[in-house]
Amino acid sequence: MTSSSIKERHAQLEATIARWNEAYHGNDNPEVSDAEYDLARLELVTLEKKHPELKHPHSVSEKVGAAPNPAFKKIRHRAPMLSLNNVFNAEEFSQFVSRIGNFLELDARAADALCFVAEPKIDGLSISLTYENGVFTRGTTRGDGNEGEDVTANLRTIKSVPEMLGSNAPDLIEIRGEVFMSKAHFLALNEQQERSGERLFANPRNAAAGSLRQLDPAITARRPLGLFAYGMGYSTAPVAHSHSEWLAILEQWGFTVNPLSQRIAHASDIPAYVDRLARERPDLDYDIDGIVFKLDDLALQQRLGFVGRAPRWATAWKFPAEQAITRLNDIEIQVGRTGALTPVAHLEPINVGGVLVSRATLHNEDEIARLDVRVGDLAKVERAGDVIPKILTVIDTERPDRSPRFIFPDHCPVCGSRAERVRDEAVRRCTGGLTCKAQTVERLIHFVSRAAFDIDGLGERSIRSFFALGLIKQPGDIFRLNHHERTLLSLEGWGRQSVDNLLNAINERRHISFSRFIFALGIRRVGERNARLLARHYETYETWQTAMISAANGHEDEYTSLSTIMGIGPAIADEIIAFFNEAHNRETLDDLASQLTILPEKSHQEEQTDQQVLQGETLVFTGSLTTMSRSEAKAIAERLGAHVTDSVSRKSTLVILGEKAGSKAKKAKELDIRTINEQEWRHLAQLDEA
Repeated sequence: MTSSSIKERHAQLEATIARWNEAYHGNDNPEVSDAEYDLARLELVTLEKKHPELKHPHSVSEKVGAAPNPAFKKIRHRAPMLSLNNVFNAEEFSQFVSRIGNFLELDARAADALCFVAEPKIDGLSISLTYENGVFTRGTTRGDGNEGEDVTANLRTIKSVPEMLGSNAPDLIEIRGEVFMSKAHFLALNEQQERSGERLFANPRNAAAGSLRQLDPAITARRPLGLFAYGMGYSTAPVAHSHSEWLAILEQWGFTVNPLSQRIAHASDIPAYVDRLARERPDLDYDIDGIVFKLDDLALQQRLGFVGRAPRWATAWKFPAEQAITRLNDIEIQVGRTGALTPVAHLEPINVGGVLVSRATLHNEDEIARLDVRVGDLAKVERAGDVIPKILTVIDTERPDRSPRFIFPDHCPVCGSRAERVRDEAVRRCTGGLTCKAQTVERLIHFVSRAAFDIDGLGERSIRSFFALGLIKQPGDIFRLNHHERTLLSLEGWGRQSVDNLLNAINERRHISFSRFIFALGIRRVGERNARLLARHYETYETWQTAMISAANGHEDEYTSLSTIMGIGPAIADEIIAFFNEAHNRETLDDLASQLTILPEKSHQEEQTDQQVLQGETLVFTGSLTTMSRSEAKAIAERLGAHVTDSVSRKSTLVILGEKAGSKAKKAKELDIRTINEQEWRHLAQLDEA
């Protein structure tokens, strides 16, 4: 790298990490996983070591947390709340011990004999509690490490924060700890948030931080928060000679100390402790993302001191962020809208890549057999980006008390119909069709999804509820919900405003484009693209319906016309004909069409005219669009002749920036690619003129 490119990269890293710090510590809403954050910070520190001139007094590498929220009173810590350096494996921990030994001029044997205290690294919110003459007087968040937010009133609502200490307490002392929320309480809180239509928390850490940093202490009081105490800040008098002794004193004073904290006599014994805790991690009722190791001798801690923002005498051994070990509690067979039987693993909740994961896909019966995964097994789970978590392997196959092998059902668990596996396919499917309740509900959920009818206020939970109540049995019933207004008003969570909003949203969808209508039907293999191809070819619903019924009745010319549409082919044609072969489906279509105005699709000639507007352009949409869904915007762009991709590259010619556009916007700027906002996109696509 050239000198200018090194400086540019350093500036980029500083700006990015500062933004991430603010999102994580300031807004309780992390933008990236711990792994990505740690990697970026490591790159920044490495650059500054190689090029010391890049480091400045206000360098991000020396900062901890984020500035306090101005809505709270600022409190300065008497002793700074600093951070820890990380290690990720036994070799890096050995290097950490060697550095301590070199600093203290110890040989390898003496360094190995150093005693450490191991403490699970709770994934919560760091706080400092001040006690004067044994009485709790003030509580603050970490903030930027020097100043924190005054959350005293909120901390008083937490039962594990003692109001008074024992008689042996110093005149003034700062006690450090971690506020957290248990996994069970986190899942219950998110269920409550969902019922109330409020924002869901990504993980227990966000939930704990968001609950503690409330301007109204009454809200905090309603949230089930806990506290593990572990550290000491400023103190007017010495309290203990070792860290393990200090933890015992904290317990005497009424604090909760993590019961898994342990004194380890030799550094070489620590990897075994890490392995053991990694296995126990899924069974813990709270989230941990690693283990903190502190030198037990406080006198040696004093000698070692700090380097930069971290102590020389402690480190955090972090678990891999995108993988975790957890216990498989159950295997459930779910039936999808096309009748596919899909096995889902129910897991002991575990944090993987910054998200609390409680379910993972097992794909199909072949995958279950390949993994030989069974109920009760410890399994390694992986989550990469936004991909659905999956089980990589089972790690305790030699356990003598393993459950019997899982037998994949050959009958539908919902309706009892035979579940058949077509040759050359990995999926087993229920033969019950629309007589199967699971398929009916899943088809209804698909029907109202964003790329289909996109009805505001009618999501999965509402569909399942209305189906159970008998209000909706088939798609046409959605457009007759206005006949059940009194019943809707009597349901929990449905007031006058929400019912009016729902019925208005349904009425707005009585006019629907032909391609959206086809996609909404949920015919197997007919996704958005194929729905558009069919709509463009047949142009009107009436033409399509007549042709499909003819093909289903054996008219070869209509079948040939369908199967030779560019992009359709015989396999998709067979699925469409199978759909029209079922009398119940034809009745459902007639009923639905009677409630709607299905708008004709543009002809091929009109389509070609449209395509000239964005012909040859390669577009990327990023951020949240407010006037249309991402799928709708993509469809419009393709209709106008553009090629739409998901990532920004040198081949991209235009990037449309929605709200909270992130890394793609930055990359577009770096590559000097033209960017426009959503309103400019609407003007370019001639949407506002239409």
